[in-house]
Amino acid sequence: MCPTDDTAYARWLGRRLISTYLNVPVYAHFHRWLGRGEALGAMWEAWAAGDYKAANAAVPDEVVDELVVHGTPEQCRARLERYVQSGITTPILALLPTEPTGQGSVRVASAQALRDLAPGTAPAEGSA
Repeated sequence: MCPTDDTAYARWLGRRLISTYLNVPVYAHFHRWLGRGEALGAMWEAWAAGDYKAANAAVPDEVVDELVVHGTPEQCRARLERYVQSGITTPILALLPTEPTGQGSVRVASAQALRDLAPGTAPAEGSA
């Protein structure tokens, strides 16, 4: 989860994570089984050739958007709620770092993001 309204940043970070994780053979096999073979084929080819920048660039926006919850805290909470409504009873969040925006540090920004994502809360003024 990357609670930020900076879609380009969230996708940049998501691509780096996806290209790294989905080149582990068991994860690659799983995503081929899920039907993402065509979408991720160029990424796997670039990674196998040792071109990690090209592998990152080859991850389509659609795959990032499917695998990484990102957006404003309200958008992230809404997406999590859809998971819960579909039967996920205990969502476990891996909070990805967002760029600090006047809050001092990534640690401070992350702590604020967790507060903003809590059920039944409104984001703090100026937080993303």
